[in-house]
Order: sequence, then C-alpha cells, then structure tokens
Amino acid sequence: MTPMPPAPERARLNLTTLGKLCVLVTLMFGFGFAMIPIYKKICEITGINFLTREESGNAEIARNTQVDTSRTITVEFDANRQGAWQFKPERRSIDVHPGELVTVEYELINGQAREMSGQAIPSYAPAVSAEHFRKLECFCFRQQTLGPNENRRFPVVFMVDPRLPANVSTITLSYTFFEVGTGMQPQTRLPVTGREI
Repeated sequence: MTPMPPAPERARLNLTTLGKLCVLVTLMFGFGFAMIPIYKKICEITGINFLTREESGNAEIARNTQVDTSRTITVEFDANRQGAWQFKPERRSIDVHPGELVTVEYELINGQAREMSGQAIPSYAPAVSAEHFRKLECFCFRQQTLGPNENRRFPVVFMVDPRLPANVSTITLSYTFFEVGTGMQPQTRLPVTGREI
C-alpha cells in the first residue's frame, strides 16, 4: 500500500485531474457538434443519403434536349407510406418519349386530427435509370407539412434523359413517405404471417 501524498500535493493533483476532465468534456461536446457537418460532407462525397437533392442542372438539360419520338419509355408510379398517411399517384403509369417534359401528381392525405410533417424518398428501378430520370420539380425536395385532415396534390415534373440505355423500356418511380419531426406517434407492429425462411 502506497502512502497518501501530503494535502497540498493531493489538492494540486485533484486540480490537474479536474482540468484534464474539463478539457475532455469540452472536446467531446465540440466533437458532438462537429459530427453533423462531418456526416453531411461524408454523405455528399460518397453520394449516400442524398436521394432527394434538387439538381440545379436539370432545368438546363430539359431546355436543351430534343424529344426522341422514335422511342417510348413506360414510367410506372408507386407510392408507399410509413405512418398514418394516405398516399397515392394520380395514375399508375404513363408512356413518355425521352426528352419529353412530363407532369404527374401524387395525392397525400393527412387523416389525423393533428398537423403532420413528412418527407418523400424516391427510388428507381432499374437502378441505372436513376441517373437518367431528371426531376425539375418534386415534393421530395423538401419536407411537407399538412394540417389536420388536409388533402393535397403534389406535382412531379420530370423528363427521361435520351441517354437512357436502349435496353431499358420501363422505369419504376417509387416514393416512400415518412413522418418526420416532433409529435410522431409510435407505430404499432403488425404480426407477421406466413412461413419463415
């Protein structure tokens, strides 16, 4: 057993330890704040979590693109939701020519007696079509807030880039609408039926 240092030495050691702990807490707090911009930068560099960004060049591409009437692409629309929304496209599919500017609408209904905010996340099939599907206007670019029992229609203005590979004749645009923000109600889990794999 080692003897205790004298009281003045102990006080100095305690102050040194307290100083080190304060520096450590300050660094941890600063690192917590720095994580948000670091995460955003990593996502921007790698392309992760930037599914709904508005691309500034799409309007210019749409203005300077010729419509290819020799080719027809079927665009199918799908809508999924997470939460207490009703969400559906105005039509299930449309035939378009590459380079043609097209507008379709999705209907979103808040069936709750409270205000709700949500965000739509798009996905594309086949995956190669994502880089050739140019959205000029989309409700997915920002969060949407609907009042209690409000019903709203949102346009999606897009064109299919003529450089879409020739073997792609059908594109499926699927949106999943999630509730975001405060006031979210917990979801109840439905029992899973069927056989397990």
